[in-house]
Amino acid sequence: MAETVLTHSGQPTARLEGWRGIAADWASDQRAFKNVSWGKAMMWIFLLSDTFIFSCFLLSYMTARMSTTVPWPNPSEVFALNIGGNHIPLILIAIMTFVLISSSGTMAMAVNFGYRRDRVRTAILMLVTAAFGATFVGMQAFEWTKLIMEGVRPWGNPWGAPQFGASFFMITGFHGTHVTIGVIFLIAIARKVWRGDFDVERRGFFTSRKGYYEIVEIMGLYWHFVDLVWVFIFAFFYLW
Repeated sequence: MAETVLTHSGQPTARLEGWRGIAADWASDQRAFKNVSWGKAMMWIFLLSDTFIFSCFLLSYMTARMSTTVPWPNPSEVFALNIGGNHIPLILIAIMTFVLISSSGTMAMAVNFGYRRDRVRTAILMLVTAAFGATFVGMQAFEWTKLIMEGVRPWGNPWGAPQFGASFFMITGFHGTHVTIGVIFLIAIARKVWRGDFDVERRGFFTSRKGYYEIVEIMGLYWHFVDLVWVFIFAFFYLW
């Protein structure tokens, strides 16, 4: 049932209730997104959609693990490394997590120096962040190679439930793809910052208004999201 209200002109109009009313209110609001750039808005929308995808993957993983009647492999044994004759569980995963979390710190500093228009430090910190990301992907490639050589496949593995291989390759592969794409864009944006494209407003992809480093912040949003997703993957896949 709609409620009748008066507009600024004094004419009666119907106010919708429920979700339709919320949608109508946001659609008619001309100030909520007035100071938000298209770049930021589109990145937030993309991250929201990506959140749904990763959530579906993790929920599917938890459903498969709790519903299988075959014993699930112990992550502490599967992801262990033999170093100096010692069997160390999850050592590689711990290093990968430390590297990726550290990259969030360098990315945050890059955004900070970007607001200060310090292009040299911004570019260097973005390249350091890209190096951290590339290191993470390299260690993930090593992890994949090790498990494949030990017999893990999407349809089975030598340690128990066959769903383990499919879950592992799907979740870590999808996240690793995000990190790889992020590394490529970090290098591309860092190059433009280093050349001073944002100071002279040189024409090209991702170049905004003169002296405006918003693309660095947008890149930071993406990178922090990738790091946050890894925290959930680490908790649900490797610690559970």
